[in-house]
Amino acid sequence: MTDIWLLYSTFPSRKEALSTAQALLKKRLIACANLYDQVTSLYRWQGSLQQETEVVVIAKTRKEKVAAAIAAIKGAHSYALPCVAAWPAGGGYAPFMKWVGEEVKGQKSKGKKKRS
Repeated sequence: MTDIWLLYSTFPSRKEALSTAQALLKKRLIACANLYDQVTSLYRWQGSLQQETEVVVIAKTRKEKVAAAIAAIKGAHSYALPCVAAWPAGGGYAPFMKWVGEEVKGQKSKGKKKRS
């Protein structure tokens, strides 16, 4: 089992999603993030069915950084009740998982540029 976790959140705009992900990276709360534009979200809000276009962010971090990362997302988010979920990765390509752990700990990466 790995201590790498995935964070999932939705944002109303690419600008807000990108600035939040960049802030988390600068604080080393996450190792990397992927942004998915033009996602259709369906939900019930205050008794009415809603359909919105949002941007999804999936970020990778270590277990001990999850609470701080969620707090940072909540603090930067424009929604009153932002969608923020976290779960353990459960496994993956070992060199990549190691890189995620090192990036969040603040250790220097070695080798070729990594992809998230």
